[in-house]
Amino acid sequence: MTFARPDHISDLDTIPRMPAWITSARAETLEDVAFLSGAALNHLHLVLGREEVPQALLRDRLALRAAEACVVFSGRPERAGELRDAVHLLRPGDLPGPAGETYLAWRRAVELPVSIKALGRALPSLGPRQVAVWLDAGKGAPVTRAAMVLETVLTEAPRAEAAALILADAALSQALGWDHVVPLLAAGLKRADLRKQGDDLRLACHRALVSSAVETVRLSTDLARRVAHLRAVAPKLRAKGAGDAVDMFLARDAVAPSALPLPDRAARRLCDRLVDLGAVRELTGRDTFRLYGV
Repeated sequence: MTFARPDHISDLDTIPRMPAWITSARAETLEDVAFLSGAALNHLHLVLGREEVPQALLRDRLALRAAEACVVFSGRPERAGELRDAVHLLRPGDLPGPAGETYLAWRRAVELPVSIKALGRALPSLGPRQVAVWLDAGKGAPVTRAAMVLETVLTEAPRAEAAALILADAALSQALGWDHVVPLLAAGLKRADLRKQGDDLRLACHRALVSSAVETVRLSTDLARRVAHLRAVAPKLRAKGAGDAVDMFLARDAVAPSALPLPDRAARRLCDRLVDLGAVRELTGRDTFRLYGV
């Protein structure tokens, strides 16, 4: 089944692509890599300011990527699919396990505007006082500030990779004037980078931010197109509560039918209908315990 491209979908072609000279440059020195990361972050800043970009959905999907990277750093086997299951199929009274806790921490970190209180909610084992002390450890330009926070946390708590990266991204986002934490560092860093210090760590962070900014711009454009299509087909949905269900898809990386504000059978039918319309995808490949997302 095909649909005509509405004007607002065609307008998405105007979202600017990352300049080719940023993606093709082969910089080696700290000065050159810092220049590229600054250019990449500036371009990302412009893209994030576009109203077509679904901010909450983008952050939630980036949170999944960051959580997966942190799980890899910790040596655990879970990947994106298992992390989604651990959180979205969680029943009342169940525990998400260590990998699920990492994913929940990232999701909570990006949900609310960045603040000590919001970060304390994401990292309850630390407490607001410790969060404030570590977040204040960074000084200077945005990437330098983030690297200093990352180094400080990992020096004092070497196994707290997720907390360190959440606070480093929070410091970066604050320094760039972003209202919410945008997960960027974890997906671009390597495990060995977390053991670096000083200029070596700053260089690693600059490199990570170039690759992550490029990928986030690509993801922003892709999600903007998908969301525009979902909004375009939403009037075709007749089920009571469909509007609220669509709003959930617009803000979450993945949704279980049981989480939708409809009876179970109606929720499953709605998800199947949205898949038929090309507006959402089934994410698990299973016949049962399915999850759906834009």
